[in-house]
Amino acid sequence: MDTTHPPETGAVQTLSRRHWIAFGVVLVAGFMDLLDVTIVNVAAPSIQRELNAAYSQLEWVVAAYVLAFAATLITGGRLGDIYGRRPVFLSGITLFTAASAACGLAANPDLLIGARFVQGIAAGLMVPQLLATISATFPADKQSRAIAIYSGVGGSASAVGLSLGGLLVQWDLFGLSWRPIFLVNIPVGIAAVVVAFFVLPNSRSATAQRLDPIGMVLAVSAVLLLAYPLTEGRRLGWPTWTFAMMLGAAGVFAVFVLYELRRARTVGSPLVEPALFRSRSFAFGLAGWLLFWIGLGAFFLVWTLFMQSGLGWTPMRAGLTAVTFAVGAGVGAGTSLEQLTPRFGSRVIVGGVVVNAIGFGLYAAMAYRYGADFSSLMMIAPLLITGIGFGVVVAPTIDLLLAQVPRSEAGSASGLLNTGQQLGAALGVALVGVLFFAQLDHGSAHGVTAATPQIRAELSAAQVPAAVQEEILAGFAACVHDRSAAADPTVVPASCRVQPAGPGAGTVADILTRASRKANADNFSRTFGYTLCWEIGLLALVALGFLALPRDARPADRETASPTAEPALV
Repeated sequence: MDTTHPPETGAVQTLSRRHWIAFGVVLVAGFMDLLDVTIVNVAAPSIQRELNAAYSQLEWVVAAYVLAFAATLITGGRLGDIYGRRPVFLSGITLFTAASAACGLAANPDLLIGARFVQGIAAGLMVPQLLATISATFPADKQSRAIAIYSGVGGSASAVGLSLGGLLVQWDLFGLSWRPIFLVNIPVGIAAVVVAFFVLPNSRSATAQRLDPIGMVLAVSAVLLLAYPLTEGRRLGWPTWTFAMMLGAAGVFAVFVLYELRRARTVGSPLVEPALFRSRSFAFGLAGWLLFWIGLGAFFLVWTLFMQSGLGWTPMRAGLTAVTFAVGAGVGAGTSLEQLTPRFGSRVIVGGVVVNAIGFGLYAAMAYRYGADFSSLMMIAPLLITGIGFGVVVAPTIDLLLAQVPRSEAGSASGLLNTGQQLGAALGVALVGVLFFAQLDHGSAHGVTAATPQIRAELSAAQVPAAVQEEILAGFAACVHDRSAAADPTVVPASCRVQPAGPGAGTVADILTRASRKANADNFSRTFGYTLCWEIGLLALVALGFLALPRDARPADRETASPTAEPALV
């Protein structure tokens, strides 16, 4: 599959206004895609409250989009090869806009999940055409910079999604609550469709390509067999069938690999080109890229849970705090593009991973130290460092990895990189849900221990007898534990709904309410820090994967190959 390089019809030597407009459409489409991955996280409490959704349904509102996207990406690229990149892109962005409208108008959780699934499929049609459009728009000596800008803008969209989502929910535009986070895509999508129709170049693969329906079914099945039990297992108590599905995912993936190898030898046009993995540096780099997005997908979820469910912040406060990360990502991307990558090549990516890990480490240490007293201002430093590392990794990675494969296979490689990003984010959300809530349950006693001295002091000041104090503390401990162990962290357990009785009951209730908030915040803070420590270990593996890239790899390596051709702008 060749989603990057169009057939040769004459290389572009200069860039006109039309080229820049086409590039703007590419940036807008890529930004819309990744924006919709994270913008839902900050609006989740409002969605749950208005639609009366179960917590597991909220998880699927996020996962349905990402899984459908990851499952459709490679096939979307192949459709562009066969039928032309512009018509497939236009179909994708039109469907994406319509699905966004359906999300914004959804009357119940099931309709929202279904619309998100369609939205993910539409993104899977749209996004694979974007890198191809860059190749069709920019001459060879400008492509590396354009791809890096595209990667940096798309990467920063993850943090911007949290900020924009928080603002839109807090503003409650026209009394629509969370719905504008989806409805805002409608005017942007319509404008992009109109502009793209006139300025986007059209191209298709120079060689005959065919769909691989069996490979597509096997790939989608393997993803769903793994992600579904990870998403639902904790809520259902990990029945036997969840482990059977995960084992089945490994078997289906093995069948997929064998089938693709056989198809490459016989029929041709495999969904994934096995020849790509002849480059060890590309294979290890791809593994590092997948692991990186598992870690970052997990981070965005637990970060949002920590700020809103743990510290009790409003969507606007959580969203505005995320601006610091976006600023850091912009600084990191710009610095890596302009100064670092041309000088240090692939080692810049490893350095970015290390900086990201340092940011996580500082964030974890501060979460342990400050607990319920963690403020937005305190988060500036760790978020800025984390964002800088993120930007340094994301901006140059796609181009540096594409430099490791022949130009004839760069399209298939770019499809795999996009798939790795989306699949990694989906698995990160599913896996961290298991880790985070298991640790929240396991460490719930810490919050009780931290809050107990203050509760005793306040109860004594309220002249509550010692024997009654012990009963109150026992009930408080049960409430904190049950809340931490709940499959749905937004449901108030029965043990927390018991009201104090007798004289001074109102005072006791106020004392316990304040203590419960502090204990919950302390537990979430420690669990957040614990999760970040695991992610630091994951980033160490990411660094090892990127170390496999040649030390002197540069984006400019691709310019030594035959120039990228461009079709007529029709």
